[in-house]
Amino acid sequence: MLSDNNASRIVKKLLVETARLSLEENLEEEIDRLVINMIPKNSAANRCCVHKDRAVIKYRLMAILGRSIEDEQDELKPLSEYAKETLNREKITEPVLTVIDEACSACPSGRHFVTNVCRGCVARPCMVNCPKDAIEIHNGRAEIDEDRCVNCGICLKVCPYNAIVEIPVPCESACPVGAISKDQSGKEKIDYSKCIFCGRCMTSCPFGAIMERSQIIDVAKKLAEGRRVAALTAPSAAGQFPCDFKQLKGAILKAGFGEVLEVAEGADITAKKEAEEFEEKIREGQKFMTSSCCPVYKEAAKKHIPELWEFISDTPTPMEFAGRRAKADSPDCITVFIGPCIAKRQEALEGSSIDHVLTCEELGAILVAKDIFVRETNHAETLGSASIEARKFAVSGGVTNAVKTHLSGSTEIKPELIDGLDKKNIKKLSDMCKANTDANFVEVMNCKGGCVGGPGNLSSPARAAKRIEKSFE
Repeated sequence: MLSDNNASRIVKKLLVETARLSLEENLEEEIDRLVINMIPKNSAANRCCVHKDRAVIKYRLMAILGRSIEDEQDELKPLSEYAKETLNREKITEPVLTVIDEACSACPSGRHFVTNVCRGCVARPCMVNCPKDAIEIHNGRAEIDEDRCVNCGICLKVCPYNAIVEIPVPCESACPVGAISKDQSGKEKIDYSKCIFCGRCMTSCPFGAIMERSQIIDVAKKLAEGRRVAALTAPSAAGQFPCDFKQLKGAILKAGFGEVLEVAEGADITAKKEAEEFEEKIREGQKFMTSSCCPVYKEAAKKHIPELWEFISDTPTPMEFAGRRAKADSPDCITVFIGPCIAKRQEALEGSSIDHVLTCEELGAILVAKDIFVRETNHAETLGSASIEARKFAVSGGVTNAVKTHLSGSTEIKPELIDGLDKKNIKKLSDMCKANTDANFVEVMNCKGGCVGGPGNLSSPARAAKRIEKSFE
């Protein structure tokens, strides 16, 4: 589903308004009224009535406040109390996602359906080829017996009129590891023992029923207090805004961040160390090594492809190296990683160098809340010392290209790219461990197109990749 839709626009507006209230230090006093402002009394309802819409807005705001909807104990507890708790919290907790059951439409289980395009043709390939005899013709039209149907999809493939469609459960279909399913009431729930935090369920739900637990209020509070906050911008962030990177850096500084550090400088360290590790492991007889910078991929390996774990590089990620450097230079600074990946929240929770993680969408909300327009912002005077290859880490193939620049030449590299961690590619990675493969270095990116395709992005992967290319020409 396209990232720009009505559900995502509602979330963006709520992010802007909550950021503005927090920056003005009026969050506790005004957040309950925000629900009414968003859904006035006589507004057209998206659901059954404005009261249901308001309930959903309340839960969206709870997620933006960093709360887990599943933990709600008292439905009468006002948002102002949740806001107070968020403003006073010192520790971010798991999980990074939450499901708003009030917003979930309890989509019917995925099935095949015959539309009125059916002509009741004499050939009847749907009926003839159905392995379960689940299709019969009634009143000149095919009908599917749901009790017999096993959703094999053969009827859909053989119909000459494309009259049969598959009706999916979008979030379940999108999840590559089967981590989301229905509870007894038909609403969706996430099994975090399986979840790899890819965010596909969140971006695919047409009702916006799955949200990340934001840290935007934590960051906005520290900016409002005048704390020293360091923005660590991922290589992927450079392509998300309609400006070059120097302008983006200027806008972030104007928003109150004390400094802007390129995570690409950490990517240079990761590429150098992965190159050294690759040559060492191949010399020692290991048949291949994979990249280590994608947290979704590492979660998938840990939970679903354990046989792959020994082949993953031990080198820390660019975010980790950049965070360590920021803390070494200024131990008291608040480090905030900024990129389109929500799995970085989980990585940050498991480490100690990153205090908060914002998506590009959330950074955009802070800039809008402070009336900062990136296209009108003055360029920052200088950029960091990162290489061009490291700045292109965020585009598929970028990690491999960066690693190549650091190879000594003693070992021939035979790369392979896994561009998108879907069910097919998860199986492919598992098979690599069991069978011989021609590749000896495998770059794995969860998002199609690379990190620029992350769930917290603002631009399409292709547009973001072009901007990165242009920014660092």
